[in-house]
Amino acid sequence: MMKMKKSTKIILSVLILIAAVAALWFLDANKNQYSYAISILQRSAIYAIAAVAMNMLTGFTGLFSLGQAGFMAIGAYTVAILTIPVEMRANVYYINGIADFLANLSLPFWAALILGGVLAAMVGFFVGIPVLRLKSDYLAIATLGFSEIIRAIIAAPQLDRITNGSYGLKSIPAFGSIFEVFFIAGICILLMILVINSSYGRAFKAIKEDETAAQAMGINLFKHKSMSFIISCFFTGIAGGLLAVFMRSIDSKTFQIVLTYDVLLIVVLGGLGSITGSVIGAFLMTAGREWLRFFDNPLVIGGFQVPLFRTGFRMVIFSLILMAVVLYYRKGLFGDKEFTWDRMYNYFIRLRDRIRRKTPGREDKGNV
Repeated sequence: MMKMKKSTKIILSVLILIAAVAALWFLDANKNQYSYAISILQRSAIYAIAAVAMNMLTGFTGLFSLGQAGFMAIGAYTVAILTIPVEMRANVYYINGIADFLANLSLPFWAALILGGVLAAMVGFFVGIPVLRLKSDYLAIATLGFSEIIRAIIAAPQLDRITNGSYGLKSIPAFGSIFEVFFIAGICILLMILVINSSYGRAFKAIKEDETAAQAMGINLFKHKSMSFIISCFFTGIAGGLLAVFMRSIDSKTFQIVLTYDVLLIVVLGGLGSITGSVIGAFLMTAGREWLRFFDNPLVIGGFQVPLFRTGFRMVIFSLILMAVVLYYRKGLFGDKEFTWDRMYNYFIRLRDRIRRKTPGREDKGNV
């Protein structure tokens, strides 16, 4: 494998970062004109956090969990309840009123976000005690069940004065800037990268490869599985809190099992065991769904209306594209590899050589 100079890699990375910041600054300065594009980017960044958290659990530790929607709900409701302006809470809890201890309780956004992640991690700790002794499909079914239990508790009439039950929460303050969500996403993903590359992360990978061998090496299986599960729940709760701020209004239906499937799809699309794959997959999947919206609108060509162009056809096309990608890239776009400039450089070198071999007369010129 050919390698690029270190200085070239640094220059390219800095240029990419400058270009990204410049693009975000431009979008932020023209919010009204590019509000649609901003919403796609913000949702992508939020999904990227949840996808990397799930990948750390599934792709690096080998634990297949389907409880992401439930833990996102915990973070979302924590942030929403504690950040809705006090003067607007009477309009939100207009049926049964708000609990007395919450009436004047308010926290800054960042504090509520961290608290939402901590509460999700605490629930993950207690949920992990029974379910992490299970394996494979049984673990997935158990976590899926707990996710639905969390959603049912949130919608329960007994908690109307806290969660507002099935009426949901609204008037959640929006992000102050487009940079806010990207900064938080960057910090969260960086922290998860540090965990994965630490000694604990190496233990996670050993458990995934062979639990018996890992245990023989002195790795406490339950301790490290619990640690991976709790850390994943914490960042999933953070993603849920950001999603609540992004949506401005939430209810229990927001966190159905479909949300977990979306995150799982991003992880599979990007590649199990690839952080950059999860991040890029989040942007590709979110943007792809939106770019294909024209398939949901009627199409008339020469007075003839194409019958397939109707509401819902977009998801048919999107599903076919995903199937094609998965069939061609069986391990996802990145597999278990990470993006590197060296790999990108070698890819273009191979592509150039392939084009040269297929160009008519190229071989003849070389033989002359």
